[in-house]
Amino acid sequence: MNILPTICVAGLVGLLGAGCATSPPLPPPPISDLFSDDTVRPPSQPVTAAGLFDLSPAMKAHLDTEHFRREVRLKGPELGLTDALYAKDGLQLTYDNTATRDAAETFTSKRGNCLSLVIMTAAFAKALKLNVMYHDVLIDTEWSRAGGIYVGSNHVNLSLATSEAANFDLFKSSNRITVDFMPPAQAAKQRTVNISENMITAMYLNNRAAEELFERRLDDAYWWARAAVRQDPNLSTALNTLGAVYQRRGQHLMAERVFKRALQRQPEDVMLMKNLVPVLHDLGKHDESRALAARAARLEPEPPFYHFQLGMQALLAENYAEAKKRFAREVKRSPFDHEMRYWLSIAHLRLGEQHAARKEMAIALENSTSAAATERYSAKLAHLRALR
Repeated sequence: MNILPTICVAGLVGLLGAGCATSPPLPPPPISDLFSDDTVRPPSQPVTAAGLFDLSPAMKAHLDTEHFRREVRLKGPELGLTDALYAKDGLQLTYDNTATRDAAETFTSKRGNCLSLVIMTAAFAKALKLNVMYHDVLIDTEWSRAGGIYVGSNHVNLSLATSEAANFDLFKSSNRITVDFMPPAQAAKQRTVNISENMITAMYLNNRAAEELFERRLDDAYWWARAAVRQDPNLSTALNTLGAVYQRRGQHLMAERVFKRALQRQPEDVMLMKNLVPVLHDLGKHDESRALAARAARLEPEPPFYHFQLGMQALLAENYAEAKKRFAREVKRSPFDHEMRYWLSIAHLRLGEQHAARKEMAIALENSTSAAATERYSAKLAHLRALR
């Protein structure tokens, strides 16, 4: 959903964190020396999470519709709320991983990533006086690509209970309804970790920073990342994002400081290591850079998109059988990644395997996470069907 994303910028920033990763509770680390406000222009818009869970007038009006009141009256506030929002005759919200929105923006656009949908649902739940708990779903990171940037998504959801049920046993699952958006196939088999609303807010700020970074708006990215770190200094992905912003700006000493501070909190985090490696190299610390790269390679011998890169090289060399093999390896690792399915479809097509090409393109369409991707795959699939 978020995203919520952990982000990797190919070739420059390496792996950049954003989204739903969770750190164990630790005393807040010092952060005042991690900011460099005087080297950055003021933000182009207010950088704040104020009003993140506020109901807009349209949302308040929706609470008072006959359909919404009937759902709550007949099914109870927890199930009534979720059905009023997400059932086929409800708002018909759409999963869209292109932007992170606050509650009101998500309601207006009727689309959002998992974090946006969690925030909007929580806003409605609070209005109904429900007890809200947020969860980080402990699943393997799912990797995808967007505009040359590698995005690894974790997953958050939330659970709801009436105040009476929550007071009876706050953590008893039978007293709560879990609301999950586009849940990964293995999510039901995995355990979750409860996270605070403060961390949800920090994730929102961090996602906004990552999205500004995607668009190369580095000053705005800095202010959003700074806000995320201040919101929750224990969120290592926020530190990672801030370090990536510094690296993209050419502020390598600040990037080194931020990445090393984050590694003090998460010493086995390969994402952080891979971000620090090129920074150390650019600072002339070649031995330290090589040693850290070797350690990261031992911990993760096949990094995300390893086979994808080899597949693209094979495709350019017109070695379509090799390309198909490499893309299939990535699909096996990330079966719901729409872009991997797309390129596997292309490899099949180049080999004259039209039936397999149509099948993979249909799966890409089914798993697309944005309107632009949906339009692209629909057109490609129509073309493949016309070839038949």
